[in-house]
Amino acid sequence: MHFPLAAAAIDPWIVVFSLVTVAITIYMGFRSAKTSKTAGDFFVAGRSVSVGWNASAISGEYLSAASFMGIAGMVMSSGYDALWYPVCYACGYLFLLLFIAGPLRRFGAYTIPDFAEGRFDSPLFRKIAVVFVLFIGFFYTMPQMKGAGTTLAYIFPGMPYWGGVALVGGVITLNVSLGGMKGITLVQALQYWMKLFAITVPIFVLMFVYGGYNKNLGANASAQTPAAIVQNVDRKPLVEKAPKDEAWIAPFGPLTTKAAKAAHLSPEQSRPYSLLYTYSLIIALVCGTAGLPHILVRFYTNPDGVAAKRTTMWVMILIGVFYVFPPVFGVIGRNLMPELYTGLTGIKGTDQVVLKLPTLIREKYGVLGSILSGITCAGAFAAFMSTFSGLLVSMTGALAHDVYGRMLRPNSTPEQRMRAFKVAAVLIGAISVILGCFVEPLEINFMVGQAFAIAAASYFPLLFMSVWWRGMTMAGAATGMLTGGICALIAAALTNASNLSLDKGPMGHVFAGFAPLNPFWAQHPLLRILCEQPAIWTVPLAIGLMVIVSKATAAKVPGDVETKMLVLHAPEALGYRQDYIAEHTGGH
Repeated sequence: MHFPLAAAAIDPWIVVFSLVTVAITIYMGFRSAKTSKTAGDFFVAGRSVSVGWNASAISGEYLSAASFMGIAGMVMSSGYDALWYPVCYACGYLFLLLFIAGPLRRFGAYTIPDFAEGRFDSPLFRKIAVVFVLFIGFFYTMPQMKGAGTTLAYIFPGMPYWGGVALVGGVITLNVSLGGMKGITLVQALQYWMKLFAITVPIFVLMFVYGGYNKNLGANASAQTPAAIVQNVDRKPLVEKAPKDEAWIAPFGPLTTKAAKAAHLSPEQSRPYSLLYTYSLIIALVCGTAGLPHILVRFYTNPDGVAAKRTTMWVMILIGVFYVFPPVFGVIGRNLMPELYTGLTGIKGTDQVVLKLPTLIREKYGVLGSILSGITCAGAFAAFMSTFSGLLVSMTGALAHDVYGRMLRPNSTPEQRMRAFKVAAVLIGAISVILGCFVEPLEINFMVGQAFAIAAASYFPLLFMSVWWRGMTMAGAATGMLTGGICALIAAALTNASNLSLDKGPMGHVFAGFAPLNPFWAQHPLLRILCEQPAIWTVPLAIGLMVIVSKATAAKVPGDVETKMLVLHAPEALGYRQDYIAEHTGGH
């Protein structure tokens, strides 16, 4: 395959650090393939992962391209508005810790569809749950692929976007098919610490050279003096596409006022719309964290419910520490690299600020800047590789365990299910790469926020209500989950399609049929916000339907609901714990 690479522009340090990350990932994949011997190893890592390893692995899996690159890019492009992302990402784990992690592990399933069927004794509900694992998984995979494509295009100037997507997709698919959950756990745990190192070292050097967070933020507050001196570096003039200082630093900035501005509303008229957008985003991010299948399934790898809760507490600490740093990149990037505002895609987009900012050090201190750039690129690799690994394991598990092992071949042997796992990994990996090629014009965090909204409207109501309300019936759970999840999916898809229709590249032609939606959104900002961030209406809709339909079908509450509630909530020491999979071994 030939890429028109501009070899002279390739920084060897960036290539070396990036290749080391990929090499370590591939090595650990082959190494773990020797230790993954059973179906339990492939699906739940033998239920033997310690709290420390699992907390690092979950943190590594959760800190995606959106966290490593997207948050900094959104802070740079949207200012204060974007700070809700890191805050709510971390807060979502508090919800998991308090309400879901322990009970979910005590139930002892392999996958969330396992839980759905076991809680309501309904094979039909398993099928519904599998569909949503795939919906959420593929939606969340696309921003990871965007991160892969843009990072590779940055490292190898001239390399097409789709080339990076295909390359990273191939490596991760190989890794997952070799070692399954057990192998990926070790890789993701290591990758968390790589990401923390890659985000902290360059930013400390940048702050030492160009001034700290407060000084750089203060430059934006002095909008009347655009040439203000930031410590010892001149702040570069903002380009035309950059938001003005007053809007960027305002609590309701470019992100939440976008729809209202398209309708030419005044700042006063925009405020209710901004509040609505903010509340909806908070609901999506907090509840969505508690509904992401690839995160939830990791709690099944803990030995018991107590370990699951301790793991969650440590995850909150680990990701909380990480999220301190990306916003600093965004603030400094606005002052020192305003040229990134000139495009939303490719190398000039603000999503590149984490990768590009360390190159300023290179201009002053030569090879040190190249090394720092190499470190951030290695961190970006670790980010989208670890999250894509988790998503691939989650979706592959749903196909191999739920579809093949439970629906198509319920009497299959463990060896057959392991082979199915490998085949499913290749299939899911290929589809993910194809989908990733379509989303280059979209922002990483924008897509992630919508994936969280779908999870918040589907799996979160199912898990929260099933764990804490004994009166819920299968009909109620299925009605709420289907309605809320599908409404969120359609709403998000409509806004993405209309955004893609504005692209001046090939995606604009592919999605040209959705172009008339844009003038419609401009005339109806309320509808635009409700579709772009649908959690504020889809989550209450799902929970409300669960309550109403369950009340109407109260006679169909599972007869053993009292026993299941004891399994979910009683401490393991009382002896009520019964692994669902152990009870339904069938021909396995």
